[in-house]
Amino acid sequence: MSKKAVYQLSARQLVLLAFASALIAVGTMACLSNFGGLLQMRNANVAQAENAPTPTGISDPATVSDEQNNIEVYKTLSPGVAFITTSEQVENFYGEEMETEKGTGSGSVIDAQGHILTNYHVIEGATKLTVSFGGTKTYPAKVVGGDPDTDLAVIKIEPGTDKLTIVPLGDSDQLEVGQKVLAIGNPFGLDRTLTTGVISGLQRPIRARNGRPIEGAIQTDASINPGNSGGPLLDKFGRMIGINSQILSPAGGSVGVGFAIPVSIAKRVVPQLVQFGEVRRPKLGAVLYSVEQLTEQGIKMPVAKGLLIRSVSPGGSAYAAGLRGLSQTADGEMLLGDIITSIDGTPVAEQDDVYKLLDKKQIGDTVEVEIYRSSKSQKVTVKLMPLPASVQGRPPVKRQ
Repeated sequence: MSKKAVYQLSARQLVLLAFASALIAVGTMACLSNFGGLLQMRNANVAQAENAPTPTGISDPATVSDEQNNIEVYKTLSPGVAFITTSEQVENFYGEEMETEKGTGSGSVIDAQGHILTNYHVIEGATKLTVSFGGTKTYPAKVVGGDPDTDLAVIKIEPGTDKLTIVPLGDSDQLEVGQKVLAIGNPFGLDRTLTTGVISGLQRPIRARNGRPIEGAIQTDASINPGNSGGPLLDKFGRMIGINSQILSPAGGSVGVGFAIPVSIAKRVVPQLVQFGEVRRPKLGAVLYSVEQLTEQGIKMPVAKGLLIRSVSPGGSAYAAGLRGLSQTADGEMLLGDIITSIDGTPVAEQDDVYKLLDKKQIGDTVEVEIYRSSKSQKVTVKLMPLPASVQGRPPVKRQ
């Protein structure tokens, strides 16, 4: 009777594994400077912006000069660009709580009810929000929902009888490098500033502040600076194609390399933010380590590529499907957990690969996960579920 190889971890390897996990967590952060529909909505929001007619006041760009097009887009859409001011509660030297300004950002009105789309990092940690649209009038705002994974958030004002300008949503899936774009925002507190440029690149890899990858970012040379975050990136017809979010800059100022989150992501995320206050994504519910990175740390692995399951979350998708994390034998030796090598036939080697695959799935979907266990490969069907609130690892966004 032939023996099957059992991979065990020595005490030294356990130390290396713990050290490697710390390196992996740190290594996933990109060196970018960040600045601060699945279900039917109860109220109009993204649907209103999507179905809004082409803004009146903007001529056919083919019939006017480039300068005139800039003027018309700005005059027509800038009234719908919000100047967001955030405050937070802090303690002074004497232990007394006081309110202080935290920062400023931008946003876009997406419906007549007062919902405003912005970046999550603009409102993160704020205890008070105010919004203005130029002039001296301000509106108190509340957080409706936020999604750290895509760096998008929705806040809301009560416009009363005031008529709001809705910024219509365009199509970010049909963009081309070289296409003209316009950015409106509030850089350095200078309200409703217009900058222009072109699309410099597509499908750029950027990351949210929590390290999660944001797919398909739009790169532009339109000047973006602190305060532009959350503002719209528009095409020449005045349609929002992206949400300005990040710049790549050694000194913190614009050097002509800015990034916007595609509006296609907002169309998918915003309905859930308005309805639930969060995005309810399916989660695998497992702590994963890259096999390649573990191998580089000197840990012997039975396969060249894949994701080792360190542990599974009780009540999560992986747990329910019987996937296994590291375990301990009776004599104290640690045995390797399952190694995921592919999901739905797509090889996975990094955690980003899993994020990208699951981001296209819905809660209740099933995926076929190929694993390496006990010296052989096998396939396991996993039903995708949200991660239980008790193990999500971060508090939900507080809806004000």
